[in-house]
Amino acid sequence: MSEARLMQGNEAVAEGALAAGVRFYAGYPITPSTEIAEIMAGRLPSIGGTFIQMEDEIASMAAVIGASLTGAKSLTATSGPGFSLKQENLGYAIATEVPCVVVNVQRGGPSTGLPTAPAQADVMQARWGTHGDHPIIALTPSSVQECYELAVQAFNMAEEFRIPVILLMDEVIGHLREKVVLPEGLRIVDRKRPDLPPGEYIPYENNESLIPAMANFGDGYRYHVTGLTHNEKGLPTGNPEVTRKFMQRLTQKLNPYLDRIQLVEEAELEDAELIVIAYGCTARSALEAVHLARGMGLKAGLFRPITIWPFPHKQLEAYAERKYLVVEMNSGQLVGEIERIFGYKAVERLNRVDGELITPKEILERIREVI
Repeated sequence: MSEARLMQGNEAVAEGALAAGVRFYAGYPITPSTEIAEIMAGRLPSIGGTFIQMEDEIASMAAVIGASLTGAKSLTATSGPGFSLKQENLGYAIATEVPCVVVNVQRGGPSTGLPTAPAQADVMQARWGTHGDHPIIALTPSSVQECYELAVQAFNMAEEFRIPVILLMDEVIGHLREKVVLPEGLRIVDRKRPDLPPGEYIPYENNESLIPAMANFGDGYRYHVTGLTHNEKGLPTGNPEVTRKFMQRLTQKLNPYLDRIQLVEEAELEDAELIVIAYGCTARSALEAVHLARGMGLKAGLFRPITIWPFPHKQLEAYAERKYLVVEMNSGQLVGEIERIFGYKAVERLNRVDGELITPKEILERIREVI
């Protein structure tokens, strides 16, 4: 029987991670994500897991990678400044295809900015924060229920696709308290293990699935792990053809699975003349504004990307030749992606960067201006 509880967003993330099988956490306290670390510090030792408070965010990300290589599902949580520090090792995890989850509870920036105020200004950093061409998955909850469910989804995707997954939250969702139903019979995914003897194992095999099996350190499989461009055995290479094949597989390995990765919410879109695009806490205001607009006879609808990277182009393109209003708490980050799809003339924007929520009233007023 499912259990209903009153939970905070950050608490729901911790509970979802534990339900997904997390047994290792490394982190450094930072507002507004600290509750996740506090809960994991209390819970993990009691179930045979490990919590480590590291000396900084760089070391935290390194510890998470090391723990995952031994087979432990591993988590870290941070906010904007810490997310910046994690980027080099995040790139290492991408290049070495080490599954893990990074929670970023966004706050106002840049630099230390507004530590206790909400923002959505790490959208492009989530996509391109680490250098080089690379794939990434980033999920954006807009309710406490989704914090729990997407924490589980994040680990499932990380394990299945051998990739770091970012849970891109914001301060409002992280500190919001709502009813959460903890479901029974969760689908839990574990990484694919090699079915070959150690001497025949190829750790970065360019196979048909594009996702190599992953052996745990300590299980008798010896292989090389490096952030340098490497061949299928994991050994560094400067060979142009080997490099091309490695980068082609790495950057395209999510493509066959996009239908399962790209999650969206749609509301009132069938006859919508104006599509409001919003995510995270802003999507809550946007949905209310859409309902108010409908009550006034204005044909507005909501498109909410739950998976913000890789961005669900295909789902949005199903509503081509409309007007679009992108609402976000930054100076205009996701709007650039929408303009790339539909062109500048079709896309309007509503932004706020003062640490305050965008209200349904503000969005409704903007809908009336542009519809």
